[in-house]
Amino acid sequence: MTKLWKIEPGQAAPDYRELAEAGAMLAAGGTVAFPTETVYGLGADATNTAAVEAIFTAKGRPSDNPLIVHIANIGQLDELVQETDAVSRRLMETFWPGPLTFVLPVRPGAVSSRVTAGLSTVAVRMPDHPVALALIDSAGCPVAAPSANRSGRPSPTTAGHVSDDLAGRIGGIVDGGQTGVGVESTVVAVEAGGRRIRVLRPGGVTVAELKQAVPEADVTVETAAEEAEAPRSPGMKYAHYAPQGRLTIVQGDEKERVSWVLRSLGEAKAAGERTGVLTVAEHVELFEADLVVGCGGIGSMAGAARDLYAALRRFDEAGITYILAEGYESTEGIGLAVLNRLNKAAGHRIVHISQADC
Repeated sequence: MTKLWKIEPGQAAPDYRELAEAGAMLAAGGTVAFPTETVYGLGADATNTAAVEAIFTAKGRPSDNPLIVHIANIGQLDELVQETDAVSRRLMETFWPGPLTFVLPVRPGAVSSRVTAGLSTVAVRMPDHPVALALIDSAGCPVAAPSANRSGRPSPTTAGHVSDDLAGRIGGIVDGGQTGVGVESTVVAVEAGGRRIRVLRPGGVTVAELKQAVPEADVTVETAAEEAEAPRSPGMKYAHYAPQGRLTIVQGDEKERVSWVLRSLGEAKAAGERTGVLTVAEHVELFEADLVVGCGGIGSMAGAARDLYAALRRFDEAGITYILAEGYESTEGIGLAVLNRLNKAAGHRIVHISQADC
């Protein structure tokens, strides 16, 4: 049976007494899901191999997919890594606590080898959520925590999402309300003596923000070909975030795109599919389907990021088997992370509409 602890949202400093039982469960080798500013994570003591293996078992996660270690104070970082370069330290001072994860050389024996997937590096971040920080502090150990969902499913942004996927499979869930950012942290590796910041996974901290913080460094984003290699961070190699129905992204001129989607929905409906559309709020009334979900608005990529995973889960709840998503046009700011997650959810199935298709 999975234990539930509810923390009222908005508490600036959660009472440790409310989290003592959850922290003790982590310290004893149990698994506990908890909110961060990005998504809910499934935590376990990063130093305890049996506890970490329980994460993989509960999620059905591939064993060569490394985990992010969450810490509550900078002192814990020094216990985990061999060294931290000057540029990484500057970025930590700017963005921690926050949705930025660093891939750094791991200190031998500091965490279970299951956390690093046998790599010589470890991914570390300090979450910007009072419940997460208080829980990690209460546990008294670094906490390995991927997203608290079954592997491949949309990430959870509420405790209800966690329960849907993992109830009965994990020790407990700390319900701290809906998360804020909605997509996972940005993962970076600082290379070439601090002259290059490689973004291994786009997320809550944008490329523009990284450039502003360290203007002398070249910021590059990992390519699809590089992602296909052995993953250096979570979210790079395997299918992620997917609803149960077949999802396809549709891009192109707006008028032609809408026309193509309407025709395709009709054909799918005639073939016996339950149809769905993922679109911006302003376009919801344009489509006829079994379920049309508005996710963000035109020019509102922060809203799209916050609502994306919950929107994808709504299609599953409605039993939708055929889903078309209007492709978001902006990749500026957090739009890059939204497009990254949507592409992975669709298995990179993208239709580019031209006038000849309509």
